[in-house]
Amino acid sequence: MQSPFQLLLDLFDEPKDKPVATRPPAAAPALPTGPIERIPGEPLDRLIAPQAFRHPDANRESRIGDALVAYEFRRARRKNIGFSVGPEGLVVSAPRWVPLGEVEQAIRGKARWIVNKLEAARERQQRIEAARVEWKEGATFPFLGEPVILVLDPRHDFRETGGVLNTAADALPGVPRTTLHIGLPHSASPAQIRDAVQAWLMRQAKKLFTDRLNHYAPMLKVEWRKLTLSSAGTLWGTAHSDGSIRLNWRLVHFRLAVIDYVVAHELSHLRVMDHSPRFWETVKSVVPNYPELRGQLKDEALPAW
Repeated sequence: MQSPFQLLLDLFDEPKDKPVATRPPAAAPALPTGPIERIPGEPLDRLIAPQAFRHPDANRESRIGDALVAYEFRRARRKNIGFSVGPEGLVVSAPRWVPLGEVEQAIRGKARWIVNKLEAARERQQRIEAARVEWKEGATFPFLGEPVILVLDPRHDFRETGGVLNTAADALPGVPRTTLHIGLPHSASPAQIRDAVQAWLMRQAKKLFTDRLNHYAPMLKVEWRKLTLSSAGTLWGTAHSDGSIRLNWRLVHFRLAVIDYVVAHELSHLRVMDHSPRFWETVKSVVPNYPELRGQLKDEALPAW
């Protein structure tokens, strides 16, 4: 039985494979032997201390502008050369018949794009590491776009709710005013504290996502049938043609407007099962500022779990 059609909302929501058209099989051109030209506008200090990007599974390297890039090279059954830049670095895929010299030429032709993407991926990873939570009393993590301070409260048993969220109306400006009390002793391990907070967040996610799905489904004239929480590392959500929706529970770190964009995005796939202009018009009909929210979804660094 054929499985229902499925649409995915990637963590960065952009194509992972940037194809470059190639010519039919030809003799490999000679690699350039002269000095590599600088990318226009690159700062002079890059010449003194060139950037280096290294994929953990690198099997080839190249000077791209003023950067040394060690990348993973794959031969694949495909019609063109493809580039993918992720947290680990650059991956280049090429048909088996394309000579290495032509691959190098394609890399140089995409130099600006590759370096920009590698820099953005590195900066994002640094922001993620900076946002990493040390799970202990007083730890701070985002919930619906606002910082929440964790309080270990062994005096209470939060078996039903997993925790209690309190808001101090008289908090100082710029100081987190919301606390989450969970029923753990002060001797609890970081793993126990993290798991308790995650369980509480997932409870909130289930209730909130259900509410937002019920809000937007009538507006889009669609019917969803099942909600599943996901912990996927690279996807915010998926939509199936049978009406089932899967949403990443970590979305509760974002403010409500961003969550609404993802919910509307997935529900819109129940009307348009692609990313055509008609699909984006459908999203826009209920979330007019979706490009801004989509950008926040891609740019904001969440705590590393």
